[in-house]
Amino acid sequence: MRSRTQPADSATTRRSALSLLAVTASSWWPASRAQGTNELRIGFQKGAFNLVQLKSLGLLEARMPDTRVGWVEFPAGPQLLEALAVGSVDFGAVGDSPPVFAQAAGKDLFYVGAEPPKPDSSAILVKPDAPSRTLADLKGRRVALQKGSSSHFLLVQAVQKGGLQWADIQPVYLPPADARAAFERGAVDAWAIWDPYYAAAEVAGGLRVLATSRGLTNNNTFYLASRALTQRETVLRTLFAVLTEADAHSQANRKEAAQRFADLAGLGLATVLRVLERRPPSPVGPLTPALLAEQQLVADAFAQLQLIPKPIRVADIVWRPSSAVASR
Repeated sequence: MRSRTQPADSATTRRSALSLLAVTASSWWPASRAQGTNELRIGFQKGAFNLVQLKSLGLLEARMPDTRVGWVEFPAGPQLLEALAVGSVDFGAVGDSPPVFAQAAGKDLFYVGAEPPKPDSSAILVKPDAPSRTLADLKGRRVALQKGSSSHFLLVQAVQKGGLQWADIQPVYLPPADARAAFERGAVDAWAIWDPYYAAAEVAGGLRVLATSRGLTNNNTFYLASRALTQRETVLRTLFAVLTEADAHSQANRKEAAQRFADLAGLGLATVLRVLERRPPSPVGPLTPALLAEQQLVADAFAQLQLIPKPIRVADIVWRPSSAVASR
């Protein structure tokens, strides 16, 4: 029987080390600065379009001129939330699964906001000539994914829809860059991934979309914050406002926004345009009851499969804004 994990070759090891630099970078922000109320450290990923646009436009710095804003990039949500939990960043955006794994591990962090669903922005990819034609065909296959990321829940849902058990597949846990390399060299049979990595692979070619997240998961984006930041309601209100402003600017100036995003994220323009094709308007605000209920279903699915150590109640770590903020 094949092992459920892949041994790392030297190239993979080097790529993993480089990926870890993004996490390590968060610790470069001096601890003494981290305690100041006029400091705000924001973690982001390449896929966090609103945050990348916000950084590029400088809207937050303009709105809060007396606050020192720091920006730290991470390869995926689990790494970002680890930094948030240990106090290296104060705020960041991730998909649906990372907060579930973080809460189950006892991490001290809070849901504070969300964007509308993006059900077309992640997918399960296979090679053009792969024998897998349906989700049921994933049985026995090696599937690359970032553990604890939104692609993890996508794969959980895909396995269920395909009439399979989780034990029927061979998950290979790799960060996005390593997963793509493994997929391209044929070390795995499929790859569960989100934008912009999904879009970049599509533009490069040499793949087939076995399934997108539509009909499987809404691919929700959540904003999380440290316990200390939840006590600074004015700052959170400002963050929601400038993120929504950045999104509106991007919607009104799509070509400019695409080029700006490409330049800042180090992505090709064709990749960014593909991301924008399936990205709806995404204003930011506190969690709605519907989103909270949906996120509880995500947590319950992982608990039922024993992929997290214990069941959790998502509502226990949801920030409760005042009515003034909640009505925005």
